[in-house]
Amino acid sequence: MSSYTRQVKEELARYPVASQCCARAELRALLEMRGELVIGAQSQRIILQTENAAAARRIFSLFKYCFNLTPQIRSVSKRTLHKRNAFAVQVCGNKAAFLVLQDLGFLAIDTPGGKYLLYRQEGGPKKSCCSRAYLRGAFLASGSLNNPRRGYHLEVISPCEDYARTITEIMAAFGLPARFFPRKDKQVVYIKEGEKISEFLRIIAAHSGLLRFEDIRVLKGMRNTINRLVNCETANLTRTALAAHAQLSNIRIIAELIGLEKISSPLREMAGLRLRYPEATLQELGGLADPPLSKSTVNHRLRRLNALAHKIRHEAGT
Repeated sequence: MSSYTRQVKEELARYPVASQCCARAELRALLEMRGELVIGAQSQRIILQTENAAAARRIFSLFKYCFNLTPQIRSVSKRTLHKRNAFAVQVCGNKAAFLVLQDLGFLAIDTPGGKYLLYRQEGGPKKSCCSRAYLRGAFLASGSLNNPRRGYHLEVISPCEDYARTITEIMAAFGLPARFFPRKDKQVVYIKEGEKISEFLRIIAAHSGLLRFEDIRVLKGMRNTINRLVNCETANLTRTALAAHAQLSNIRIIAELIGLEKISSPLREMAGLRLRYPEATLQELGGLADPPLSKSTVNHRLRRLNALAHKIRHEAGT
């Protein structure tokens, strides 16, 4: 997990729970993204694993707030190389597990048999505030965000296509053009536009993360603009230098083969100015003329000198 993602998740974990409906929507997203139901011989357990300690504390608080339950938190060692330890938040016991699953819409009663059935609830929350909370929970569970200094990329990893589609539909309702694609046995929901990522951070109430993101994005934009201007100015200077070099060469050809005194007075004046000020721009040459000339007039006279030199070369066979 990048340090930037960790900072955003730590901020989200501190966000105050506004209402029961939003807390349940956030907890539902956490369960859908990272939840696991373990059915044992004697009892059932709900387990949510996360590598972020702040997210584990958030899950604990949500269970406490919504259901007055005190889940267990334990550390889980990862055997994979370079993997950080994870935290498992557990709700143990049939009664507690069924209470959570039924309340959050993961259980339904089979009317003919009178039994509970596990199922996947379709669609996201109906209320806008709950949709925001759902996205907050989804990002806390399995979201990541590139450091904006390196590029713009936000993603949420979903365990199945149904949940990925739910996330993209909720994002679309907020004007965020998210897409998803398969990666191994998961589905990856992603956004790549910097402006849309900023909007996502605003929607899930990551306000400090949004300010940091925008600061970097504005600074990158300024640097890119400055680089473009410098490149443009460099290109202009290069073109000006090449054009001036060609003009000097043509004027010398005219002077050597027919003499500058043989050409018209306006062209002779311009040829003299260019010879005396080889690095001057068209505008600067116009200001040095007597009387001063416009940039277009200077350009016209230099083009006439170039055309005359080309004609002289052609006639001389050089």
